Amino acid sequence: MISFLKKLILDSIYGAGYTLILLVKTIFQLHAVFFKKGDIIHQMYIAGISSLFVVSIVAVFTGMIMGLNAGLGLKDFGAEGQIGLLLTITLTREMSPFMTALILSASVGSAIAAEIGTMKVSEEIDALEVMSIDPVQYIVMPRVLGFSLMVPVLCVYSTILGVLGGAVVGHFQLGVDYQVYFRDVINRIASVPGLKDLYVGLFKGFVFGVIISIISCSHGLRTTNGAIGVGKTTRESVVTSFLVVIFSGYVITAILYR
Repeated sequence: MISFLKKLILDSIYGAGYTLILLVKTIFQLHAVFFKKGDIIHQMYIAGISSLFVVSIVAVFTGMIMGLNAGLGLKDFGAEGQIGLLLTITLTREMSPFMTALILSASVGSAIAAEIGTMKVSEEIDALEVMSIDPVQYIVMPRVLGFSLMVPVLCVYSTILGVLGGAVVGHFQLGVDYQVYFRDVINRIASVPGLKDLYVGLFKGFVFGVIISIISCSHGLRTTNGAIGVGKTTRESVVTSFLVVIFSGYVITAILYR
């Protein structure tokens, strides 16, 4: 048991160090953005357009579920008309970045880890290095940048759908007038605290995008043991991304809203 825990801790430290170094190397390769713009746009398409359907369904139902539960709780105090305000704050600041990150981690992040892991075990990465092609610039940088740029966009999109889903539930199940609902939404967004919520949500989306993409690439580049290793890499990348996203989300909120 002790040896297992020791190995787990050492592997975690090594993985964290490898991932941080990979992130620094990726930042230093941003000078090649113009030459890799085609690959970056392709990765933006994969992270954004290809995930649009799943994000849409989850966003709408998240807004509906939150709106119904919040509305039923507020109804006891005669304040069900405030669900528009409550949903706008919660979705913009927390839930939209969080749910979008988890969806993309399970769909796109796992695909990135599996793709790079397959390249690693089939020695394609080694072949690039033999040809003096930097794998970080050729493989990692376009995926990290494209993914990170699309997550904030999807956060805004999921927030809008979540608010619309909450409006439907509020109107038909709680009797909240659309005019009252959207007046609260607009007033909140136009206020100074509302703008801060928006900026924080966008910042979280970008940070979550960097976290998921760099962790997926890191696990892919450290893949060993053939097809079995690819499966293990894919699973571990998703689990690690989930944990780091949850922790970093708490840290960002604690710092910016203390």
